[in-house]
Amino acid sequence: MAKNKLTAIAIKRAGDGKHQDGGGLILVKKGEAGKWIYRYSHLGRRREMGLGHWPTVSLAEARKMRDEWLGVLAAGMDPISEREARRAEEVAHRDRQNPTYQELVSIVFEARKENLREQGDRGRWLSPLRTHIIPRIGKVRTSDLTRHVIADALRPIWRTKHPTALKAYRRTKIVLTEAQLMGFDCNPIEVDAAKRILGDHHHEETPIASTSWQDLPALYARLGDSVSAQCLKFIILTAVRSDAARGARLGEMDLENDIWTVPKERVKGLKQHVRDFRVPLSRQAKQLIEDAAQFADDLLFVPMRAAISSRALETHLDDLNEPGRPHGFRTSFRTWVQDNDAASWEVSETVLGHTIGNKVERTYARSDLLDRRRIVMQAWADFVTGEAANVLSLDEARMKR
Repeated sequence: MAKNKLTAIAIKRAGDGKHQDGGGLILVKKGEAGKWIYRYSHLGRRREMGLGHWPTVSLAEARKMRDEWLGVLAAGMDPISEREARRAEEVAHRDRQNPTYQELVSIVFEARKENLREQGDRGRWLSPLRTHIIPRIGKVRTSDLTRHVIADALRPIWRTKHPTALKAYRRTKIVLTEAQLMGFDCNPIEVDAAKRILGDHHHEETPIASTSWQDLPALYARLGDSVSAQCLKFIILTAVRSDAARGARLGEMDLENDIWTVPKERVKGLKQHVRDFRVPLSRQAKQLIEDAAQFADDLLFVPMRAAISSRALETHLDDLNEPGRPHGFRTSFRTWVQDNDAASWEVSETVLGHTIGNKVERTYARSDLLDRRRIVMQAWADFVTGEAANVLSLDEARMKR
């Protein structure tokens, strides 16, 4: 296979998708970022090995790594297994050293990322540390990570960006706690002490804007028929999170039994705790799916050959002068349930995909309450689409005779 097909300029100009450089090196590009993959076969097994993110890892650096692993493969060894062995040797070596804070973060993250969604990329686990902490104390050695050093790193954002500061504080504590268990000379108590030095800060969280449930039927009627509108309607009817709905596929739908199964990859939670989530489909949700299926190959909501973006949904609401956000529709549903006594607490929480009970209780109570959720979701769909207003009560029907 010919190698070195790409150029740095060609990569910048290239659109989204997979771009082959030859020799197994592939750049998967999306927007202004991408990731390098080395694809190879070993003992008849096809494997893919991540080589880092572009543009942080340049084309030249990616080629250098590919050529190194080509040599390993030519020697009869599996590059991924060899890399894991090398990393194990590096960790063992660092155990006898005094790594910097940045190195410590990397060691702990490598050990934890398998349990994070998309290996930490989806939740941007490292972002607050990379942005605010590592630039200030990244080169400080583990033995020198005192409460005052940590406090100085957090101080610039403690009051101005308090939610971000709390993430950085908590993740720094995780890093030091895990590092201590690994045998490094550090003390996570220093992180708590740093928080005491910084002092209390009362930050009032601003909840995600939601549409009042009383106004939702009018908004539903105004949404229109565009792809963004259809996706927003689907979110309203199902009360799922935006990620789940925007990635909805025809293959996930069991229209015969009126069930949509959201795969665990798009369900919120730690990787080892999430599982597929069944969503009962109301009559209106099922009709929406059937309408969308006429223009879809697999993804239901596809404006530009890719899953619709969260920004597209927000823009559509902005165009309608609607301050509520897609995630706020879940609040609309939950408040409607409360104000109308439409379902029990456990049913409404299960609709939202929230964890019910403690670990022991969940061991015995394994039902996902699907049939009970069907009832409330149909009532909700009838309400938001305005159909409930057109249904006569039994007494009203008798008076009409």
